[in-house]
Amino acid sequence: MNNNIKATFTQQLPLLLLIMLVMFPQIVETIYSPALPLIAEGFTVSQSIAAQTLSVYFIAFAFGVTVWGLLSDRIGRRKTTMIALTLYIFATIFALLSPNFTLLLSARILMAFAAAIGSIGTQTIIRDQFSGDRLRYIFSLIGIALAISPILGLILGVLMVQLGGYHAVFSLLTAIGTVLLIWSLIKLPETMPENHIIHPFWQTLKAMMQDRMIWQYASLIAAFNIMLFSYYQLAPFIFETLQLDNRLYGFSGILLGSGTFLGAFLNNRLINRYQLSGEKLISLATTLALISAILLLMLESSWLFMLPMTGIMLAYSMAIPNILSLVLKNYQHTLGTAGAILGFIYYCLIGLGLIFVGMMTSLGIALLIFAGIAMMIQLLPIKQNP
Repeated sequence: MNNNIKATFTQQLPLLLLIMLVMFPQIVETIYSPALPLIAEGFTVSQSIAAQTLSVYFIAFAFGVTVWGLLSDRIGRRKTTMIALTLYIFATIFALLSPNFTLLLSARILMAFAAAIGSIGTQTIIRDQFSGDRLRYIFSLIGIALAISPILGLILGVLMVQLGGYHAVFSLLTAIGTVLLIWSLIKLPETMPENHIIHPFWQTLKAMMQDRMIWQYASLIAAFNIMLFSYYQLAPFIFETLQLDNRLYGFSGILLGSGTFLGAFLNNRLINRYQLSGEKLISLATTLALISAILLLMLESSWLFMLPMTGIMLAYSMAIPNILSLVLKNYQHTLGTAGAILGFIYYCLIGLGLIFVGMMTSLGIALLIFAGIAMMIQLLPIKQNP
């Protein structure tokens, strides 16, 4: 069955392009992370203020997910993607030329808003073509691809910082957006069904706001993402405090990437060989995240804290594909709009969570708090309201 799924996916959709688009937001965010200390120094702002640019990024990302999701249901998936990628390129140029921190922050907001297409657009295109077990399998493949993104992001980010500071980082981000736009113009198909009916936004919003399952899964997605991005938010300053070479921070992406790759591979294996349900895999991932957070808190004063952080990455790459495959199963009739509303909910939660994390100095405590929240949510029965 798996070979049939792969063949169908390759025939219907440009696999490599969609993988790059879904990796796009995470890659561009981790590329930026190594430049945070230089941005703090270059614009004469505190480390905590520089770190908050990550928090603002996710709030803007939430609005981007909403707008692009709604547009994809009205003008089509392909046109929406082109508009968003064009806006992203202009935003990165704006960031590159920003003379002060306020304008840089504005550019980052616009970048986040546009980059959201990589999340909502790609997920909607995939959901147009697949459902059920096939959808879960495709998301597990996407999870393996996402395992590569932290490695690419951190290594490329450190390399750019070494070559030309944060200006080189924004130059690379501009180039990435340009390549994706040209590639999409050539290869990206329109997948919106011909008989697609646009359901009223407020009707879908009301249904989702009253749906307990949506809130529980959205909160789980947020908790795992906060744990993931807490590392990128706080780790550059932890490495500085421990007087570790900045290049080591970049290469930590290899270790953490191995964790996400192992988690995605294990997830794929457990689905195919042992037929474990998505709910069981989410439960396993939540338990692993809590154990890893406890171990990291114990090792935070040493470079060894990166080892349990690998466990967090493993848990993330197991949980997220299963949550994404389950959360909108009752909204197939309005995927673009429902995906937009879902994304708005969980990206707002991520942004608020990272604002809280940005005020902290302990990565271990932050991870323990959100791993505990994920465990409490997971222990609740997940069901849709009637």
